[in-house]
Amino acid sequence: MADYAENFSQEYNYSDYYDKDNTNNNSPCSTTALRDFGKVFLPTFYSLVFVLGVIGNGLVVCVLVKHRHKTNLTDMCLFNLAVSDLVFVFTLPFYSHYSVVGEWPFGDFLCRFASGSHTTGFLSSIFFMVVMTLDRYMVIMHAHKVAQYRTFRAGIALTAFVWTMSLCFSLPAVFFTKVTNESTGVACSYEPENDAWRLHDILMKNVLGLGIPLLVMIVCYSRIIPILLNMRSTKKHRVVKLIISIVIAFFMFWAPYNISILLEFLNLSTNCNSHQSLKLSIIVTETIAYSHCCLNPIIYAFVGQKFMRRVLQMLKKCGSGFLPSTRENSSHRKSSVRSRSSDATTNFIM
Repeated sequence: MADYAENFSQEYNYSDYYDKDNTNNNSPCSTTALRDFGKVFLPTFYSLVFVLGVIGNGLVVCVLVKHRHKTNLTDMCLFNLAVSDLVFVFTLPFYSHYSVVGEWPFGDFLCRFASGSHTTGFLSSIFFMVVMTLDRYMVIMHAHKVAQYRTFRAGIALTAFVWTMSLCFSLPAVFFTKVTNESTGVACSYEPENDAWRLHDILMKNVLGLGIPLLVMIVCYSRIIPILLNMRSTKKHRVVKLIISIVIAFFMFWAPYNISILLEFLNLSTNCNSHQSLKLSIIVTETIAYSHCCLNPIIYAFVGQKFMRRVLQMLKKCGSGFLPSTRENSSHRKSSVRSRSSDATTNFIM
């Protein structure tokens, strides 16, 4: 059987985890250790991300659908962020199976569909995080000017725009990913026509997936924090900590992966050991980056009192016997009323 990960879609940088053609002078690098590690590590971590991602984001979707009559722009962004993460995690079982058996058994359609869905989910998730950042910035810095524009119709138009952009940027993943018959098995691989498309893939991930979102977060939140600190709200320190956590988490989860794939594209490895170290780095940092979709429900939804109250109410109706009493829910309502003293903090602690 061929080196299974070599034939994985380059869109996710699986194809070069184990390079059977990589050589140091005339001596091929041994890939046995990396293959063995990947066959255990990838399906284990992907399964964990899948389960946690489905539970967390699925709960967000259920709560927001149940309260859709109270939907505002923030709720629409949360809903679409959760849907994006679900689209992304639902592709992981395919690649988990692929990493174990070493060949693609699902056919050409699912090969292309999984590739496109994977990229669409990844990009739309990032884009909706950027939209939420800009929305918070506008609400706090220009509250009176933007209030009339934060309508349901505006939310629908913005949502359609983000999904359209995500789909358009995902088209190369659909067109260039295909099933191929290798000498030792069937592969689902990303095979662009030339290096320009590979460069497009790297730039898309580093610019759209890291650079621009991180820049937007730093610029917007650096201007928001001083405003919050000057407010009298008792929640301002909690909100500032949340803002800092959002930026740090995004950078820590995504930067190592983007740096690794950029180094791989630049082909700076001078020997077999450095080449294998880079491949191992991509395996590990990729899975860490993918796990960010499990963190999104926590830092964007579950930190909010209003959202958590909705979750508790929904679970209580489902007959759970382990939920707080009505008295505790009443205290949440009182706390929520007190929190209205600041529109800015309410925009974060939903």
